[in-house]
Amino acid sequence: MIITGDYHTHTKYSHGKGTILENALKAKELNLKEIGICDHGFAHPAFGLRKRKMPSYISDANFATKETGVKVLVGIESNIVSTDGKCDLTEKLYDKFDLFLAGIHQFVLYKPKTVFKLFLPNYFTDLSNKKPSENLIKENTKTFINVIKNNPVDVITHINFRCFADAVEVAKVASDYGTFIELNSKKVHLTDEELFAVSNTGVNFIINSDAHSTSRIGDTALVLEQIKRVGIPLDKIVNADGKLPSFRFNEFKNKAGR
Repeated sequence: MIITGDYHTHTKYSHGKGTILENALKAKELNLKEIGICDHGFAHPAFGLRKRKMPSYISDANFATKETGVKVLVGIESNIVSTDGKCDLTEKLYDKFDLFLAGIHQFVLYKPKTVFKLFLPNYFTDLSNKKPSENLIKENTKTFINVIKNNPVDVITHINFRCFADAVEVAKVASDYGTFIELNSKKVHLTDEELFAVSNTGVNFIINSDAHSTSRIGDTALVLEQIKRVGIPLDKIVNADGKLPSFRFNEFKNKAGR
């Protein structure tokens, strides 16, 4: 199986090591048709994309497309900042982006109540390597579901990595709304048993590298090993073997006349 696009890569605009052009050049070398530049969202105080840099971010992506012939999508890995589904990519900035990824990260500027409901319980559960409580799983699950219902999110990134949700329930809603579940080749985030159960919900998957350096762009080894073990049907992968995904965010903007 060969992916046709890698839709989760980082650059120096957050805490990646390469430039947008360097990422695109690597994608061209790998014969990828598309690449998503999805630096961390604005609520990440240390590594987040800065709004004042948006003009150069967009300009660099457009230049990279012209230079390489690879379609470079201006994306963001938005931070989920509240349990009611708010993200740090808000509607007033939708026109700036082509691709909307969303995930739970640890050290971001959460809404005040969410610090106690989401950040601290996840952080200390992960730190202590304890089994997550039922209440924490319910809170995380509700959060992901609210994000999918309330935002035109294309991809939920690395679900269950340092957060603890019922991935099956999240996947059911993702399937209904046309949001993809990411299979992240940087880190294992679903066990084989979880992945098998999630695949039975009808949701579709997108394989991404989550590359923070150009050398990892297009790297799918970790995912390929797992889907082979689990027996995931390849027709459930939306960015493989010549296929290009149809993204929910783009459809939302087209309907809204953006």
